[in-house]
Amino acid sequence: MRTRIVYARMKHDNLMSGKRKPLNVTIDTGIVQAARDAGLNLSKVSEAGLIEAIRHENERRWHEENHAALDSSNRWVERNGLPFAKHRPF
Repeated sequence: MRTRIVYARMKHDNLMSGKRKPLNVTIDTGIVQAARDAGLNLSKVSEAGLIEAIRHENERRWHEENHAALDSSNRWVERNGLPFAKHRPF
């Protein structure tokens, strides 16, 4: 008796809907040719680049929005030291 293993595709990324949308984009012809010569999938590489750009921008915005709180916390630690520092084994 053979056991069939089924792997469920898990959705780890909240950016990904699992649906595809065809788009028209304009990319320099030299880049397109180099990507094809390298055997790259333009859609997948473009998608990966967009995901990275989105994550970078979201991180930048988070730091911008939380800058004051982070600075305040850092100033407190500079004045008072780390909480429970005396209990740290290192």
